[in-house]
Amino acid sequence: MSTPSVRATLGRISWVQRALAVGLALAVAWSYWHPSGLEERILKDTLLYVAIPGALAAAHGRKLGWRVDRTALRNTVLLAAFVTPFYVVGSSLPSVRAFYPMWSGSLDNFWMHSLKQFAVVVAAETYYRGLLCVGVRELGRKAAFISPVIYAVHHVGKPPIELLLSGPTDVLFGLVDYESNSILPSVVAHGVGLALLDWLVLHDPLIPTATVLRWLRWLPLPL
Repeated sequence: MSTPSVRATLGRISWVQRALAVGLALAVAWSYWHPSGLEERILKDTLLYVAIPGALAAAHGRKLGWRVDRTALRNTVLLAAFVTPFYVVGSSLPSVRAFYPMWSGSLDNFWMHSLKQFAVVVAAETYYRGLLCVGVRELGRKAAFISPVIYAVHHVGKPPIELLLSGPTDVLFGLVDYESNSILPSVVAHGVGLALLDWLVLHDPLIPTATVLRWLRWLPLPL
């Protein structure tokens, strides 16, 4: 195939098609790269979830939701307020307390550890809610339904209740970011929420574990 023909073929591929194809390739690459610690995880996610999507978007004159305005700030507060009770309740569950904090977090290194985890969150939200949602907003609100399966697969190995909620959480975050035309709401809800969860797990439960287990005994999951 001649060079002009290659260019003509590529020219017929829309931005949405390119974004989704790259997104799928990055999801596969992410699954096969197993970092040895938090620092390597930051490197991995920054390359796969920020650098490559960012370069792709810049080359096409597109945005991935890195913006702050009044709407984004309002929706950030609302989303954070909505998800906070889930972190509080979840922090009392034995399966969650056994899993968190990740990467050897402790009270001694809490703040630095939280900042490093926040970098991972920013990268993840740039990919899931940036490239695969806000970045392809011409699809309409259905853009929020692109990544739940990938997001859930990438949560395999975490507490069962977190795996169960990962798909719905992905959709919720995507819809809020779509309406905001910004990934700020999901970055704050996810990043600050994760730090809050770690803090709660490192202390006695705010809500007695027995009480939460009683509330959730209807769930067919190990809690």
